[in-house]
Amino acid sequence: MPVATSTVTRVHVAIAGAVQGVGFRPFVYRLAQEMGLRGWVNNSAAGVFIEVEGDERIVRSFVRRVESDKPAIALIQSLEATFLAPAGYADFQIRASTGGEKRAFVLPDFATCPACLGDIFDPANRRYRYPFTNCTDCGPRFSIIASLPYDRAATTMSRFVMCADCAHEYADPSDRRFHAQPNACPACGPQLALWNEKADTIATLHAALLATADAIRDGKVAAVKGIGGFHLMVDARNEEAVRTLRTRKRRAEKPFALLMPNFDQARMYCSPSDVESRLLRSPECPIVLLRRQRPCDLAPSIAPGNSTLGVMLPGNPLHHLLLRALDAPVVATSGNLSEEPLCTDEHEALARLAGLADVFLVHDRPILRHVDDSIVREVAGRELVLRRARGFAPLPISVNGDLPPILALGGHQKSSVAIAVGSQIFLSQHIGDLESAESQRAFESVTTAMQSLYDFKPQTVACDLHPDYRSTQYAERTGVRIEKVQHHIAHVLACMAENQIRPPVLGIAWDGSGMGSDGTVWGGEFLHVTEADIRRVAHLRPFLLPGNEKAVREPRRVALAILYEIFGEDVVNVDSPTVRAFTPTEREALLTMLRRKVNTPVTSSVGRLFDAFASLTDLHQVASFEGQAAMALENTIVCANEEPPYPHKVYTKGDMLWLDWEPAVRALLTEPLAPAYASARFHAMLVAMAVDVAKHVGEKNVVLSGGCFQNRVLTEGMICGLASAGYRSIWHQRVPPNDGGLALGQIMAAQRRKD
Repeated sequence: MPVATSTVTRVHVAIAGAVQGVGFRPFVYRLAQEMGLRGWVNNSAAGVFIEVEGDERIVRSFVRRVESDKPAIALIQSLEATFLAPAGYADFQIRASTGGEKRAFVLPDFATCPACLGDIFDPANRRYRYPFTNCTDCGPRFSIIASLPYDRAATTMSRFVMCADCAHEYADPSDRRFHAQPNACPACGPQLALWNEKADTIATLHAALLATADAIRDGKVAAVKGIGGFHLMVDARNEEAVRTLRTRKRRAEKPFALLMPNFDQARMYCSPSDVESRLLRSPECPIVLLRRQRPCDLAPSIAPGNSTLGVMLPGNPLHHLLLRALDAPVVATSGNLSEEPLCTDEHEALARLAGLADVFLVHDRPILRHVDDSIVREVAGRELVLRRARGFAPLPISVNGDLPPILALGGHQKSSVAIAVGSQIFLSQHIGDLESAESQRAFESVTTAMQSLYDFKPQTVACDLHPDYRSTQYAERTGVRIEKVQHHIAHVLACMAENQIRPPVLGIAWDGSGMGSDGTVWGGEFLHVTEADIRRVAHLRPFLLPGNEKAVREPRRVALAILYEIFGEDVVNVDSPTVRAFTPTEREALLTMLRRKVNTPVTSSVGRLFDAFASLTDLHQVASFEGQAAMALENTIVCANEEPPYPHKVYTKGDMLWLDWEPAVRALLTEPLAPAYASARFHAMLVAMAVDVAKHVGEKNVVLSGGCFQNRVLTEGMICGLASAGYRSIWHQRVPPNDGGLALGQIMAAQRRKD
């Protein structure tokens, strides 16, 4: 009988994805040791490279196990294995990082893992109560990295020299802190201090944390430096403290987020579903919108008029320690004035948060990039990201085939930027609205940093059509070829790219506003997307916006314009809360604008139609923040699936379908209903309109995008209504449906024009 002989072979494995800063190299080292293989592993700017050699059967098993047994937070986007002749390696080594083309994924900042949480609450552990504890499974990444590959020297931790114990962990492949770049301990790492408004040190170390807890209990506002920037915190049960924070932050009614000490307390105040419970405890640790339980001891002004609360759990050791000391929920809102970017530096915070905070809990680990809290809600049984920041950014969206180097600059509100690198589109963290000089500087800083991280030089810059957007103006200053992309086309293409959907589709893009290709304000659009073309096929019946931007903050203006469209001069005799919301002088001034069509742009916006119905039902006549009226309509609904839709008309004008809201307005005026029932009928009407257009166009795939689809009632109603009519809905998940996703769609639009 012949004796079977083993065949020695070598394999070179190139892995792209989120494989740096997650313990991937020590995992590979331990796996190779376990399987008796020789070779090496290293990081490069493109990802992770591995070479192993040994018995061919074992080598092939090794490659399979690299994929199947990888660290939990690692994400393998591609794995290419090339078999070669043996090289005669004597052992297995972890080699130094190398450079090359920069395509590796930069990981987001992740919440504290259970093992590190155990360390900080174990009195026998050398990291007991240490607020900067982390390992390869958790801690800061994106907020501290300066360049690729991801090594300590390329992070803001480079200034901290590891002690002997930390250096031993860092160098030991069997330790979970092997090459954990922010690795540190109380002896060698960042430290806490509590300052007053003059930067006088009140306390240090754990005493600083306890003194901060005492200040919050006493009703004071604490500015707390976390991983991606500052939070302003107050006792969530202290109505006076919450109102003080609102006054100082100039945030009249917009809901505040809550930081709960633990999951059990979150369940005391809210009723999370299984999906929401998973999101709360996930490594991304976002703010999750949860249905509140009533009654409770929370301050009423946290989220006035809202049926939901934005809740998050502690996402870093500092928050865990502070909330353990308090054992009570706190308001945790962004450390900034409204419409400004997040503060990241303690000295900057002293200046920008002067008058907002009473005390400052700071530390000396620099934050290179501001990263807000992400916001997520459950829609149709899965997550929907409304603000994409910590935990999600800057992980890319994969597309089929390599893209040319395109920089996309997004819109004006909820700004984010994106770059195309090969087959990956890297979408930045949430930047915010580009209203203030500070936010514009933050926008430019993020744009520059994204390009620098990947040594990226764009051939094309994509931006919005609107000439007054700061992002568009920035594009025009770059000196690079510009592709201007219509706002709602970008929305639809972003949703298609995220879901890897090819044309043809019917795209429904509903939001507050976006410049249309005809110069009017669009927002209630139906787009037929084919391989060859994108054509507007239907939209909401247009109406006027008296006062333009003022109408966005005054739903009563929008409603009056709609009533004027229907009744003309007889509008003054209409029995409606809208008409009564104006003094005779105010009403006459607006009617004069409407008669003469002065400062009254034309719009087809569903977002503004939401505002009009909020006024007609007397929910909101004036809004204190963008989207407040629409949120009120959603929040007031009790029985959305049981109410029949308001009537509407569909008719053709030229080559376009118009969806007419007039029958609904007349029905509401004829038979006034409680806001809950009127809102339910309004939502059902919008679904019926969409189904009518879907039947007219005939495409089975219907894409839902735009800020209106942040509304859970609307989105779930659309999904069900379209499914009942035989159509398949595609909606967002990890890319926001609002303007935070525009940059992704702009890249896809620019690519279509090059093909």
